[in-house]
Amino acid sequence: MSEQPTSSGFDFRKAGKNVLRIEREGLEQLDQYINEDFSSACDILYHCRGKVVVMGMGKSGHIARKMAATFASTGTPAFFVHPAEASHGDLGMVGPEDVVLAISNSGESHEILALVPVIKRLKITLICLSSRPESAMAKAADLHLTVRVPQEACPLGLAPTSSTTATLVMGDALAVALLEARGFTANDFALSHPGGALGRKLLLHVSDVMHAGTEMPCVPRHASLRDALLEITRKKMGMTVIVEEDMTIAGIFTDGDLRRVIDMGINFQSTLIDNVMTPGGIRVTSNMLAVDALNVMQSKNITSLLVADNNRLVGVVHMHDMLRAGVV
Repeated sequence: MSEQPTSSGFDFRKAGKNVLRIEREGLEQLDQYINEDFSSACDILYHCRGKVVVMGMGKSGHIARKMAATFASTGTPAFFVHPAEASHGDLGMVGPEDVVLAISNSGESHEILALVPVIKRLKITLICLSSRPESAMAKAADLHLTVRVPQEACPLGLAPTSSTTATLVMGDALAVALLEARGFTANDFALSHPGGALGRKLLLHVSDVMHAGTEMPCVPRHASLRDALLEITRKKMGMTVIVEEDMTIAGIFTDGDLRRVIDMGINFQSTLIDNVMTPGGIRVTSNMLAVDALNVMQSKNITSLLVADNNRLVGVVHMHDMLRAGVV
């Protein structure tokens, strides 16, 4: 694709690539800060009996919010507190068993420094993350983590760009290190994300989406083919299950079977469903994950599954149920 000149005559692509280069170089410098202080910070956060309270002002505040969210969703209870609001009552949310993680590139945030005496009085552990180990916040903290970049991507050196990216990555490093140390699993992740696609796949079981009771399409073995077709029409699932009196599954009859019997030229009124059904039927259990049942459907190229308990019909699940539940 040929490059098209912009109306301003400015090379936006070159400027954008320069930002990426500078920020990559900044991230390459982070390795040196994954040191003993990093390990100590992880140890403190790992053994925290309360919550991790993340603070930051301005752009650091936005990074702090994201960092708190990442901690919380990966097994480390955490929340964000705005330092200015903390001075006017929100510090009451912080308890002695919590750990405060304060973020400031300069390490001189007045709003955070104003909270230090109270944090110390409450004997709350304070971890500071900044670019300057000699800063006031660093000296006041129980532990300081250095995150420094060679330059900001902003050509004026004013707007936080490379520094906020590096801080965000350091937060991810802390969160993921803790995740691995805790043995946090995909199922654990799903429990804190029940509304997300992963949560639905890992939390929903067949029993949550199947049709049960009077919603199940089923007829007895002595029913006529006509009765079976009426049941298929009523339940709108393109099939019906044929059962014994005790709900033991005998077989199924589907739209595909209907096309087969039409070609046979049989009498719909007098023919028993028992004589034209397909014996058996592919079954799953009600406690199977819905996503696993979906995989069975896809592997067998079918749209419905029988849900059985000791060979007795307890439900029917259709591909449409998976779609409505967001499993697909």
